[in-house]
Amino acid sequence: MATHIATDDSVELIDLSIVVPAYRSEKTLAALVDAIDAAIGGRYSLELILVNDRSPDGSWQVASTLARTHSWVRALNLRKNVGQHMAIFAGLRECRGRVIVTMDDDLQHAPSDIPALVDALDDGHDVCYGTFVGRKHAAWKILGSRFNDRVATWLLEKPKGLYLSPFKAMKRGVRDEVVMFRGPAIYLDGLILAATSRITTRVVGHHAREDGTSGYSLKKSISLWLKMATSFSVAPLRMASLTGMAISGAGFIFAAVIVIHKLLDPGVAVGWSSLIVAILIMGGVQLLALGAIGEYVGRILLNFTTPTQYSIAERVDSTADTLP
Repeated sequence: MATHIATDDSVELIDLSIVVPAYRSEKTLAALVDAIDAAIGGRYSLELILVNDRSPDGSWQVASTLARTHSWVRALNLRKNVGQHMAIFAGLRECRGRVIVTMDDDLQHAPSDIPALVDALDDGHDVCYGTFVGRKHAAWKILGSRFNDRVATWLLEKPKGLYLSPFKAMKRGVRDEVVMFRGPAIYLDGLILAATSRITTRVVGHHAREDGTSGYSLKKSISLWLKMATSFSVAPLRMASLTGMAISGAGFIFAAVIVIHKLLDPGVAVGWSSLIVAILIMGGVQLLALGAIGEYVGRILLNFTTPTQYSIAERVDSTADTLP
């Protein structure tokens, strides 16, 4: 275990915290806890934080039972569904580890790979992402991830070849920077990339889901992409401005061509088609620019009007049930 990680005098630190957002995972949480126990054993002083993201199944009942029966497991129950990134964010604020690992609840991320991610931080790196071999996702999700990867490289200045996996390890100093964020739209990898450039990767396995289907629908994936695009970069606004300038320039050239053509051949009638084309082009550019501006104005409004990022209804551990 790394010994050079930044410490927090207000918290009694342990070696490792694992944060897992739980959603529709009542049938996998117990197996996940057993797998982590088998993989980690007594190697590190450990805590596992299960964050129930207002799951509609019995995930909270299972998580709270595991917390009462395992001294190293803690459970948080959120009052409403806030999404994977915000649920992890809630767990990050609660953790006490010098190193923090985030992973999914469906056993597609193998707990046996955790030591490799943690050990990578001993080489002067702040964050280690797991790079998957043979991903077991649906084809649309893999294509969406590739698109997201290219956009993140452009918008967030992400190093090329770095896959922003939810299975990662980070030092506490990075965690401390991340949890300072107070906005309502969370994109964790954007916060991590803003905090450090000392990032490495390790190849890990990717396994089939033990039960059920992914909680990430196409709608949620698009919503996450918009958070990334509009919360950490002004590139979409610049793109809208440059697009408007380019099309406006083309419009002026087109208008000049029409005028010259008319001067050279007075018999040529200037028809409605050219006018309608120009109106449609300019109208489309204006709507594109207004849409981009609207996204940013909406983010600003939410930053001022959203009273809380998330709300914890219950905390459970092996000693007691407590309210926040």
